[in-house]
Amino acid sequence: MDQKLLKILQDCKSLKQLKQTHLQIFIHGLQHSSFLLPKLLTLSSQLGFLHYAYSIFQTSYSPNVVAYNTIIKCFIGKTRVDALRVYDQMKTLRIVPNSYTFTFLLRCFESFEALEDGKVVHGDIVKLGFGSSVFVQNTLLDFYTKCAGGFEFGSARQVFDEMAERDVVSWNSMIAAYMTRGRIEPAMRLFQSVPKKNIVTWNSVVSGLSKAGNMELAHSVFEEMPERNDVSWNSLITAYIRLGDMSSARCLFVQMPEKTVVSWTAMVSGYTAIGDVESARNMFSQMPVKNVVSWNAMIAGYVHNHMFDQALSVFRKMLIDGKCRPDQSTLISVLSACTHLGSLEHGKWIESYIKRNKFDMSVPLGNALIDMYAKCGDVENAKAVFDKMEQRCIITWTTMVSGLAVNGWCREALALFETMCLTGPKPDDVIFIAVLSACTHGGLVDEGKIIFYQMEHEFDIKPRIEHYGCMVDLLGRAGKLEEALKFVENMHLEPNAVIWASLLGSCKIHGNGDLVESVTRRIIEQEPENPSYLTLVSNLSASVGQWKDVLIYRQVMRQQGIEKVPGCSSIQMGNKIDEFLAHDTRHEERKEIYGVLNCLNEQVSAVSDGL
Repeated sequence: MDQKLLKILQDCKSLKQLKQTHLQIFIHGLQHSSFLLPKLLTLSSQLGFLHYAYSIFQTSYSPNVVAYNTIIKCFIGKTRVDALRVYDQMKTLRIVPNSYTFTFLLRCFESFEALEDGKVVHGDIVKLGFGSSVFVQNTLLDFYTKCAGGFEFGSARQVFDEMAERDVVSWNSMIAAYMTRGRIEPAMRLFQSVPKKNIVTWNSVVSGLSKAGNMELAHSVFEEMPERNDVSWNSLITAYIRLGDMSSARCLFVQMPEKTVVSWTAMVSGYTAIGDVESARNMFSQMPVKNVVSWNAMIAGYVHNHMFDQALSVFRKMLIDGKCRPDQSTLISVLSACTHLGSLEHGKWIESYIKRNKFDMSVPLGNALIDMYAKCGDVENAKAVFDKMEQRCIITWTTMVSGLAVNGWCREALALFETMCLTGPKPDDVIFIAVLSACTHGGLVDEGKIIFYQMEHEFDIKPRIEHYGCMVDLLGRAGKLEEALKFVENMHLEPNAVIWASLLGSCKIHGNGDLVESVTRRIIEQEPENPSYLTLVSNLSASVGQWKDVLIYRQVMRQQGIEKVPGCSSIQMGNKIDEFLAHDTRHEERKEIYGVLNCLNEQVSAVSDGL
């Protein structure tokens, strides 16, 4: 009967099914079974019903050490207080713990960095004679190396030195701990002292040296290895990729006897990181087997290199291929591509795909959707996603506030910020940039001044250059040029060219020629080769009739080969997105496009002449 009920128990997928099976266990009088109780506790926890598991444990009659160990194990990563309470109950009832009890307790405390609780258990380990257990001592060693940010490293070393017996796990833990802290010399001394190294020992040293940037020694140890596995190869390949040395990474990759999907994917990511998209694409197309991480690497690589249309193309191929289901990382990268392209239709399709496939609306995915809708101008859908999100972080609020602001919903952005201050997370410096930008877009001068004051005095956030830039832009656009100049002079930071350019732009808008010369001089001093600023200065000089200055600035630009990067516009036709520059000569249908444009110009001229 025990085995039959166990089979039914293992098929449970919901709390309702779990309770029904639990009832069957009661009916058969097996609720206190030392065989079924631990299984029931474990399954309840794995299905996410820890509270139910704990209630079962509390109502069980005289549970044994296995049941106690099982419920403590269920608490790992979830609660240390209940684990400590159960352990205290064990001691009160004089149930003797075993090595698993201490292992599960220490793992539970480690996940919460509960150093003091761990020290209490350490005392019990010594009192109860488990100091000679290599298994327990290794767990204790691991606890001290990982707990409290590694500040208890001395305690870890003491445990290691006092161990009556050490196995290869003990040595590996201590070597890895030294490597993690960048203490190469003691790590290498320990490595040389290991009586019997296994492949984990070698890999730990190769990985540690690689992360420390000591590639010469890492490669030397790698060459000495009596045997290598894919972890050995991937550690060194990944290290070279991290340093941007794709030549060395490629050389190792070619030598690798059995290339895994991890190796192929690392190479794809490495090439896209240095901008060599063609090599990444070739590597990706040669992959014998791809997993979702491989597809994500290629899609994210295109996004990273601003090749957004190609990112969407790879995503379409992934769906057609059908062997790998997109995950949240895939969708976040694709939404980023949609955002940069301004492709609202693609973005809407992604949201419908999320709904059809019942993806959880995680915070990062929700943030990406809000950002896409807001930057594509669909504020209503951005708000709908925001309102549906069960959890929000500071980035969620910042994205929504910024989205409202750039679309002209400036007072709504301020109202949302006020709501966040009352009910949401504590504001950070980034959201204040978004809020001040909302004031700038809406011309809300008084509100902007109040918010800037709140930032400094209520939230104790020191203004960054971006906050000052928002305020200068706000005052300048409102025509308060003297106040803006005084504000700049009182800044605790040295104003950069962006600040002065903002002020210069305001001078142009409001026709204040008195400030132009001094502000222009500041810009040229700080950014003498910036084409955008030189163009601004040149155009402003032209607007006030200072043609001599115009000639000087444009001559400087020609002599230095400086050109302003032209703006780019795009249009979506079906599944394809076409990009255009001013005076574009690259588009494959440019002749037809310019032909239609000339016809339109002629029609406009004809209509104008008839008026």
